[in-house]
Amino acid sequence: MALLAPRGGPPAPALIVDQWLNASEPLELERLRGKVVLLHAFQMLCPGCIAHGLPQAEHAHRAFGREGVVVIGLHTVFEHHAVTGPEALRAFNHEYRWSFPIGIDRASQGSSIPQTMRAYDLQGTPSLVLIDRAGAIRLQHLGRIDDMVLGGAIGRLLAEGGAAATPAAGGAGATASDAGCGPDACLPRP
Repeated sequence: MALLAPRGGPPAPALIVDQWLNASEPLELERLRGKVVLLHAFQMLCPGCIAHGLPQAEHAHRAFGREGVVVIGLHTVFEHHAVTGPEALRAFNHEYRWSFPIGIDRASQGSSIPQTMRAYDLQGTPSLVLIDRAGAIRLQHLGRIDDMVLGGAIGRLLAEGGAAATPAAGGAGATASDAGCGPDACLPRP
């Protein structure tokens, strides 16, 4: 079962995004207060993202969108930069027909790790972050997370209402002894 961090911590960092797909205007976490946010960090060439992460985000968007949950995709590229740019992402999004908003994480100067990925200390893709109605991180998970477990965590956050801010929860569901892509997650090279 996904363990939610207790309430009362600092707010989630702002999203540092260059472009948005499936959104009429840029999304800002500050303006989403009062809603539960599911942030799904992915790469379009990550097997685990394509096999389960992105479909799960789409299912959550369709199932919980009317219940006060905002699903946001974050295309956070730390490898294969030359073939995973905005035009490739637009084609990918068109072919898979993802309907939730997708932000393109801003590249970092001198590092392969993009800025939002770095701000959230994400360890790879797919990564899932649940942000409560007060704007604080309650769950951060790397790799596959069971649909029922995710649904339960979302339900618990919805049941809390607009309570006080909550702390960031680190930790990862997937680990690897070296970088690269496996069936459940992709890890950056050091």
